Formats: sequence, C-alpha cells, structure tokens
Amino acid sequence: MSASFAFGSHAPASHVIVHISDPHLLAGGARLGGRFDVDDTLHRTLDAIRAMSSDPAAIVVTGDLADLGEPDAYRRLRAAVEPLAADLGCPVVWVAGNHDERPALRQHLLGLQPSEQPITGAWDLGGLRLVALDTSVPGWHHGDLDAAQLDWLRDVLDEPAPHGTIVAMHHPPIPSHIPLFDILELRHQDELADVLRGSDVRAVLAGHLHYSSHGLFAGIPVSVASATCYTMNVARPAVEVNGMDGAQSFQLVHVYPDTITHTVVPVAEAPTGDHFTREWAQRMASLTPEQRLEAFSRKPPR
Repeated sequence: MSASFAFGSHAPASHVIVHISDPHLLAGGARLGGRFDVDDTLHRTLDAIRAMSSDPAAIVVTGDLADLGEPDAYRRLRAAVEPLAADLGCPVVWVAGNHDERPALRQHLLGLQPSEQPITGAWDLGGLRLVALDTSVPGWHHGDLDAAQLDWLRDVLDEPAPHGTIVAMHHPPIPSHIPLFDILELRHQDELADVLRGSDVRAVLAGHLHYSSHGLFAGIPVSVASATCYTMNVARPAVEVNGMDGAQSFQLVHVYPDTITHTVVPVAEAPTGDHFTREWAQRMASLTPEQRLEAFSRKPPR
C-alpha cells in the first residue's frame, strides 16, 4: 500500500502492514450477543482493504479471532481472510487472544495438531521481522507471558533484522483508563520490558481494547487497533464504557527508515468528496516542487 507519488521529504514506505483486530466470529455467522453482526463488519473491513488495490507486506490480526473458540468460527475466518491475502500476495499472521482457544485455533485455522502450546512465530517480510506472541491464558481473560516464551523472544531478537522488528500481541502493554481492562491487563510487563529494551523492536501492535490507543512501552511505540466486531463508547465516563455498534476500523502501518506511522482507517459508509484523484496527483507529479507549491500551497488573495 505504498504511495505511488512522493511529494514530500520522505521516500515511500519500505513496508506496509494491514493491522486488524478482534473480529470475534461465531459459528454459523451468529450475531455477537444477539446484536452485533460481526460477519458483516469483518467482510466490510476486508472489502475496504481490497478496494485499496495495493501490496501490503502482511495482514496481521491481533487476537480474539473467534468469540467462543468454536471450530466453525475459525474455519469461517480462514475462508474470509486467506483468499484476500492470496490476491494481495502476502501472508496472514494470526495472533491468539483471550477469547481464543489454542487447540481449536491450531487445528481449524492453522491446520496444525491441536494443543495448548502458545501460538508464536517469526516472519521475515523482506528484511522487516514480524514476531507474534501469545498472551492468552487458557481458561482466563487476562494476559500473561511465561518465562519460556520470554526466553524464546529473547533468542529471536538476539540478531537484529535489516529493517528492525515489529511485535504483534493481543493484550497491550500500556495502561487503559477503563477499569475493566485494568483487571484484564497483561501480567509480567516488567519482564517483557527487560527483553525488549535495547533490542531492534520498533513497534508493538496490539488489540484487546476495542478502541484505538497509543503509548510507549520500554521506549517503544505501542499501537492498539480498534475492533472490527464492535467498539467501546469511550465518550462515556470510564466506569460506564460499554460496547457500541459503530466506529469499527483497522489500521495501516507504514514503515519508513526513521519512523513508523499508524493510520486508523474507518469502516463506514459516508459521503466522500472527489477533488483529490489519481489524475490530480499525476498533474502535481508533472510540476516541479516550486510549481507544486505555487499551485497548491499559496493561498488566494483576500
């Protein structure tokens, strides 16, 4: 999804990642809580990604893939997302969340033997390393990372990658102002910080909160994607925040040599202007930088 035109001081991104979170699918396409049409919002999200007609390095889905860990929910998710990834020519990185069940996820989404082993992995995306951690705790909704997984992560990060590393996980290692998420936060954050500090990790992608949030952890930017199923109405007082059917979104992660940006992409039907088009960009591209400033930056006289 790199830009076709570069008019500013930054070259186009070297890598673009599509970051989706919390689809919470149910068997048979059932509505979540009898209310939220999670199949519809997921498919609208995938349609929006497809409409961008670009070439992401990966699609990353940061957990709560299925709401109840049902085999059919994982099969439906795989059938929905993998054809899109195949068309875009990129891998899908599945991250386990607290609503997921490891044995069913392994068998019906990953095609592996079912087990309770953490679902982790590392991908080389043309020099950018993507690492998936498993913060799920079987039988519980809070997050955790045991010593074995932290040791594995330390070994993976021992040798830096050419473009650095992005870590994907479900429970974000940053605070939430909403009490329910404080109860369900990630445990052993200090131990994780010890592993990440001084490594080549440039960003952490997470989910779990059902609203977009950003922070720093061990000096590393953390970006939380909102959910595709339902979001949290954070316009309410913190103790009254509940889910709402609106503001679903995903994120585009653009990786540059000196920075990484995270763009929230709403999945909504809304009137959109048609002033800026590919033809407009081509006209700008035909001008010199000075002519572009004259044509587009100068304000008209009052």
